[in-house]
Amino acid sequence: MRDAMYKAEVGDDVYGEDPTVNVLERTGAKMLGKEAAIFVASGTMANLLAIMTHCDKRGREILVGDQSHILLWEQAGAAQIAGVQLRTVTNKDDGSFDIKEMLTKVRDNKTHSFLPQTALICVENTHNSCGGRVVPFPWLQELGKVVKPLEIPLHMDGARFFNSVVSSGIQAKDIVKDFDSINICLSKGLGAPVGSLLVGREEFIRKARYLRKALGGGMRQVGLVAAAGIYALENMVERLKEDHAHTLAVAKGIHETGSNIVTVDIDSLQTNILLINLDTNFVTAGEFCKRLAMVTSDEIKSDNPVVVKMLPWTNSIARLVVCCNNTNDDIQYTIKKMKLVINEIENETYKAL
Repeated sequence: MRDAMYKAEVGDDVYGEDPTVNVLERTGAKMLGKEAAIFVASGTMANLLAIMTHCDKRGREILVGDQSHILLWEQAGAAQIAGVQLRTVTNKDDGSFDIKEMLTKVRDNKTHSFLPQTALICVENTHNSCGGRVVPFPWLQELGKVVKPLEIPLHMDGARFFNSVVSSGIQAKDIVKDFDSINICLSKGLGAPVGSLLVGREEFIRKARYLRKALGGGMRQVGLVAAAGIYALENMVERLKEDHAHTLAVAKGIHETGSNIVTVDIDSLQTNILLINLDTNFVTAGEFCKRLAMVTSDEIKSDNPVVVKMLPWTNSIARLVVCCNNTNDDIQYTIKKMKLVINEIENETYKAL
């Protein structure tokens, strides 16, 4: 990937003259069966651009899952920058939501002029807060059929989209067939240093390109990083299976301890995100993550002192994410450290640290 970046041919992307960016955008659009794509700095920018492009008037409303990344982790950009209101539908454990509930929240201002108009419906796949779950394909098909006569566009936040492709075995084009726009992240599991693609119809992307400039997203000789994106799409998708297998190995390692304080739901694990449940009567997620990130004097004396970095997702849930930089050895070290810390928690010796 770094070699591809070093050799990349570049130009001015603001004027559409960076040949490497142009190849990346065509490649991404073709993989998803859409007409065009635009390269942006991040998935958050891609989602915001999609919202701004679909919602061409301020005061519009979009429907999102109540556990969605757009709602929880993007600094309310839809409201702060786009002037768009978010209305939530309750997410199920698998990342989907009740379509009947969604329909009760669809609004138009044709009958009642004092109502905001629903201008977009968003789906996240894989679903971050639901533990990297792959949104069921039959549900996506049903959603497409229901929404089509409403003439409301569908957007997919696919930050980890290719994890869903690899896990489900369903073609990318089929998964997004009914979606008008898709955000796919080139970093995270695919390993590029930066960047996402917003994919959709040619006219939609033309409008998004215009708005990207207003967000400060116009980039010049950006083919240097676009080359990494091309490499990621061509070489890093199928190997996501390794990340999924590594994540499962960690989950099994935790399960093998037999702990009732630190537990995982192996049956719901599908991709590279593992949610670890903590009994807060004994340890919080923050305490658990802090202990995994530290090395004691006794550990220093061992052959391989290990630091495991995780995120306290809630007070009772810690989130572990596996990526392409994690080797088989890393996973074995992680399992060993997990078992060490869980043993301390079970025996209440970690409190003395």
